[in-house]
Amino acid sequence: MKVTDIIFALISGRIIGFLLGDFLREWGIDIGLYWGLLIWIIFPLFSLFCLWVAHGIGKKILFIFQGAKFFLVGAVATIVDLKIFELLAWLFAVTIPFSSIVAKSISFIISTFLKYWGNKNWAFKEHQSLSEFQFDLAQEDDKNIREEVIQFFLITLIGLFIDVVAFYGFVNILGPQFGANEAIWLKLSVILAALTAAIWNFCGYKFLVFKK
Repeated sequence: MKVTDIIFALISGRIIGFLLGDFLREWGIDIGLYWGLLIWIIFPLFSLFCLWVAHGIGKKILFIFQGAKFFLVGAVATIVDLKIFELLAWLFAVTIPFSSIVAKSISFIISTFLKYWGNKNWAFKEHQSLSEFQFDLAQEDDKNIREEVIQFFLITLIGLFIDVVAFYGFVNILGPQFGANEAIWLKLSVILAALTAAIWNFCGYKFLVFKK
């Protein structure tokens, strides 16, 4: 594993811990200082441990390590997706019809650009020496770049459709589950919709956009 792998794993684990703490507070559970510190420490270390295990397995099955990094990139983007959605939904609540759908579409697009950068430069990036990387850059022409961008946007647009449809289904068709109130279920729906679209995105990015 590289230093960048370790740093990204720790940051992603902290973000996942933040989401957990946020949900517990929404449920009215006071985690207190002690458990708050444990979340700060345990989740980054657990994230790093999982990536280390995936790295070991990935020596024989490459997509396992790529999938683990893809998940961590998605975790970082999901918190951005969720918080931007909450902000826009609050801003658009009165002035824009179907405000939640509009806010979700915008937050998804922004978070997808973050995922694109993370997947391109980390999750699906081959481990190369500096000389090999410079040689590849010299060989990469404008046509290849255009094709990658077009493929990325096509995959993203389909992912957007899947994400929004799944979000609508979770909120308006399925409705709150597991005793969650509407506010908590709305947040869970954002995450569940993102996970649903992530399955499509991983396959599209791996086998079409970033294939080597």
